[in-house]
Amino acid sequence: MTDTQPTAGSASPSLENLLHETRAFPPSPEFAAQANAQASLYEEARADRLEFWARQARELVTWKKPFTETLDWSGAPVARWFADGTLNAAYNAVDRHVEAGLGDRVAIHFEGEGGDTRTVTYADLQRDVARAANAIAALGVSAGDRVVIYMPMLVESVVAMLACARLGAPHSVVFGGFSADALRSRIADAEATLVITADGGYRRGAPSALKPAVDEALAPKDGEPETTVRNVLVVRRTGQDIAWTEGRDVWWHEAVEAADTFHEPTWVEAEHPLFILYTSGTTGKPKGILHTTGGYLTQAAYTHKYVFDLKPETDVYWCTADIGWVTGHTYVVYGPLLNGATQVLYEGTPDTPHRGRWWELVEKYKVSILYTAPTAIRTCMKWGEDIPARFDLSSLRVLGSVGEPINPEAWMWYRRVIGGDRAPIVDTWWQTETGAIMISPLPGVTATKPGSAQVPLPGIVADVVDDEARPVPNGDGGYLVLSEPWPSMLRGIWGDLQRFKDTYWSRFEGLYFAGDGAKKDEDGDIWLLGRVDDVMNVSGHRLSTTEIESALVSHDIVAEAAVVGAADETTGQAVVAFVILRGEHAGRAGTAEGAAAVQEELRAHVAKEIGPIAKPRKVLVVPELPKTRSGKIMRRLLRDVAENRTVGDATTLADSSVMELIAAGLATSKPGSDD
Repeated sequence: MTDTQPTAGSASPSLENLLHETRAFPPSPEFAAQANAQASLYEEARADRLEFWARQARELVTWKKPFTETLDWSGAPVARWFADGTLNAAYNAVDRHVEAGLGDRVAIHFEGEGGDTRTVTYADLQRDVARAANAIAALGVSAGDRVVIYMPMLVESVVAMLACARLGAPHSVVFGGFSADALRSRIADAEATLVITADGGYRRGAPSALKPAVDEALAPKDGEPETTVRNVLVVRRTGQDIAWTEGRDVWWHEAVEAADTFHEPTWVEAEHPLFILYTSGTTGKPKGILHTTGGYLTQAAYTHKYVFDLKPETDVYWCTADIGWVTGHTYVVYGPLLNGATQVLYEGTPDTPHRGRWWELVEKYKVSILYTAPTAIRTCMKWGEDIPARFDLSSLRVLGSVGEPINPEAWMWYRRVIGGDRAPIVDTWWQTETGAIMISPLPGVTATKPGSAQVPLPGIVADVVDDEARPVPNGDGGYLVLSEPWPSMLRGIWGDLQRFKDTYWSRFEGLYFAGDGAKKDEDGDIWLLGRVDDVMNVSGHRLSTTEIESALVSHDIVAEAAVVGAADETTGQAVVAFVILRGEHAGRAGTAEGAAAVQEELRAHVAKEIGPIAKPRKVLVVPELPKTRSGKIMRRLLRDVAENRTVGDATTLADSSVMELIAAGLATSKPGSDD
């Protein structure tokens, strides 16, 4: 059970601080002694922040022309880091390791969903990236041209990104699960000249087509301008039949195998665009988040080295993210390869062909660093700890969490069941917009707390503020802001500088507002409370969905929970909870009486853990929660259901049928009392 109690906040806090966590896990003396990060990093960064970042840039990145200026903030909110230096991202990720004599080191252990494997050394990667760069250049792509990549998790996907970077052509990776319309809008916004895709990939044991979505996205549409795309480069993965447009479509294997194995990198200025990555916008039009080269690579390498305590000579690293998300950019492609790491790249899902697939791969490759999402951890909790218990996970020495706040009980399960009660957990906060990790424990320094991202990394300045931008005292909640520029920060929204300013810089004068709620505990450590859009106002109390979800998950029958605020005539909003029960308890809600008993048990539990104000009006047991393909829970859709509205756009869900199951269950359930 979580050690929690209600705590008093200020008279009118921006966000109430409800849960209190007392458990802490200091690093073992053995781990601390060998750790890359020491406490002196914080002191060095505080003494001279800009010189600290300049040292990281010089030590972790190779420059063709060294920089002399660290930061130009005169054009705020657009920063220029290391601007007079020149470099190339692909050279930093690949060639310099080969030149250092590390060509035989394994860069990627690839594992297909069906069990096919491929081992790629840094020398192999250098050859493949050079060939791909030559093949892409032969299609007319040069520095500054945009390339859209719409791929499964393949070695060729990494090669394609690096080949674009080698040419100085910004890539825009679109997640392979997105629709043709989503792909079309991103191609149009970036004005891409080339699309790199595959015939398909393997998902849940069957081929899943990709090329048809590209064909549909590029088809002429009445009233819309003609596409800027000249060619489509197609990787053959599944061998399924696909339509072919002569003169436009080109086979990857034919183009790349015919290309020269030497390619001179295009040396670009540090502020040259490296990639655009689209993220959802409130207006419906996706936001093209722009990242440049020098500062991004510096912070990617720095955070990967210190947050994960990487030892490239001995570690095997695995980040489970897809390259379609920023985590895949920074902690699958650029961070690990800049640091000369050996990593696992897996094509498939965690439950194909069985629910122990991930742990089988950890055992097979002796993975020592694992970085994954709370939703995956909670899913594995739901399946039961007997599954990971069948595999040897003793190689794991550092565990990471990314994507959303992690419930303390999921954190504890991760540490105990996956980490053997010995591997430190780094709970990382960052965003597509920040480019790299911003707030995280350092595994050899920090006494970690279940569920807390804890402190800004050395060189990062973050705070929690109230509605008037005043820092909140320890024990209170508010809004997470960043008050000083950082190297990997976004440089704007592609083609829309005003939207960039309005979205991130207009809420608080001179501060970057992340859109996340947060609290400081009694020690000043930071706890993320989810998006401020997910804050409920119950009888004048501003409550975080994250904390109530954590209280629910701390009950031993609950595997996952999602909480929303539904309109209520009396209280303004009322708490409505959707829960998935752990496997052995799933049958308890099979009857109306059983469902009512579970509801009352969980309402009482929340009241005990937090206080009566947070008690859900209704608790609905559901078979699944609506999640995007990256694993984030779509609370907006649950709010629609809770308020008996027509459910909104569900096209980004991994499984849209989930909403029908939830709506059917809600229609037959009875609300709890409002005491």
